[in-house]
Amino acid sequence: MSLTAGTDRPLRVLLVEDSEHDIESLKHELRQGGYEVEISCVQTADAMEAALQNGAYDVVVSDFNLPRFAGPDALRILQASGRDLPFIVVSTQVGEDRAIEMMRAGAHDFVMKEKLGRLVPVIERELREATHRLERRRLEDQLRQAQKMEAVGRLAGGIAHDFNNLLMAVTGYSEMVLERMSGEDPLRKNVEEIRNAGTRAAALTRQLLTFSRKHVVLPAVLDANVVVTDLERMLRRLIGEDIELTTSVARVPTPVYADRGQLEQVLMNLVVNARDAMPNGGRLHIETSRVAVHASDKARFPGVTAGEYVSIEVRDTGIGMAPELVARIFEPFFTTKDAAKGTGLGLSTVYGIVKQADGVVLVDSTPGEGTVFRVLLPQSAEVPSRAGERVDPSDLPRGTETVLLVEDEAGVRELIRDCLTRWGYVVLAAQDAKQALELFSQHGNQVDLLVTDVVMPRLSGRVLAERLVGLQPSLRVLYMSGYTDDEAVGQSVTSGAGYLQKPFTPEALLRKARGILDGGPTVAF
Repeated sequence: MSLTAGTDRPLRVLLVEDSEHDIESLKHELRQGGYEVEISCVQTADAMEAALQNGAYDVVVSDFNLPRFAGPDALRILQASGRDLPFIVVSTQVGEDRAIEMMRAGAHDFVMKEKLGRLVPVIERELREATHRLERRRLEDQLRQAQKMEAVGRLAGGIAHDFNNLLMAVTGYSEMVLERMSGEDPLRKNVEEIRNAGTRAAALTRQLLTFSRKHVVLPAVLDANVVVTDLERMLRRLIGEDIELTTSVARVPTPVYADRGQLEQVLMNLVVNARDAMPNGGRLHIETSRVAVHASDKARFPGVTAGEYVSIEVRDTGIGMAPELVARIFEPFFTTKDAAKGTGLGLSTVYGIVKQADGVVLVDSTPGEGTVFRVLLPQSAEVPSRAGERVDPSDLPRGTETVLLVEDEAGVRELIRDCLTRWGYVVLAAQDAKQALELFSQHGNQVDLLVTDVVMPRLSGRVLAERLVGLQPSLRVLYMSGYTDDEAVGQSVTSGAGYLQKPFTPEALLRKARGILDGGPTVAF
């Protein structure tokens, strides 16, 4: 007995017909064709409207003329309902002209009752066509959603870029003021609060850049504990008040080699997924730990190579998933959410980021009991950098070289010039590439380092660097930007130039500049 193609259920037919004989004939024909069928019969407009509102169907089969109802009326009711179902007319009283009119109005085919042998092939063909239309609409919806996300991402990236320039002044000058203040100064605490607020704002813009994907991937040794702790406040706003969020971080450092923005994106995607699985509220727990995986742990850690790992676990009390769904959740565009709530890209992005970092994502879920996602990343042997740790100004590296600084934002330009000048450098400052070329033509043989913004009007930082390095091959280059999606800049980071993501601290600038001048390779374009 054949079921509906690609499903495990009978063929559901909405039949507009008043003749018991014809109803039985149609049932017989479908069963002879191998279909198990469920037929709902209607004979009035009201009954058809109610059936379409309350029931699910695969196909509508309609007589052309009923005493109180006609085939064209049934077709209009179907079209008004918004349901895209094959509509097939079956009749004995309609000539060729009427049949053509029905087809032009939107009917999918016409079968004469004395030739019911055509009915099964017609239904099979129309079901295939309906499946193709549904798939095409799904792909169109995904394209529209992707375009919408791209537009939102561009907006987020633009806001973050402008905001980062403002934060450069806030955090940079705060750092420089603190370096001049004694520990007993009564205003020191106030300035520290200004700096800390700027640092938190920088974390928000970094997350915007991750969302907009305008972010150069720069992996470093991170402490997963710190990433979770720093992100916790934003996650609380993300999930809403009806979900209780708790975190538990390991008592020892959890070093991993990863890009911070990408690791934050993994956490945010997993948390959003957990939130959507708890529409009526619940509990969400995030936990970090160190895990040693042995060869004998195959059952507990399937597909994980033996070694030392950092575990980031996201556990919810949501609706859970059946095994057949768990098997597909990392597929691009696969989603169980409504079209307005999910793109099907969140978990596939998580999988891609973790895989790129040589990690593994494990899932354990039970319908009605919740889901646990466990991200395992190789534990780094290096010590994580301690962002925010106070540094003695006398320990910061100094220099005497000449720096050509190119930055179109006046506040940022003045901050960087003040910082470099204070630590011994000679700074030639330009507001755009044109002025930089003029300064270089006058002092080119003296310039040791080009520090340039990436995105500038008329001429980009990369094009400027390419021209100047062509004139002076020994010139070293340090790029800086509030954001960039320029692949060429990403490549330049690994081909001799340095890169700083705004907002950065005076310490980061001084150490990066010194490192490039002392031993970094020259730039290769």
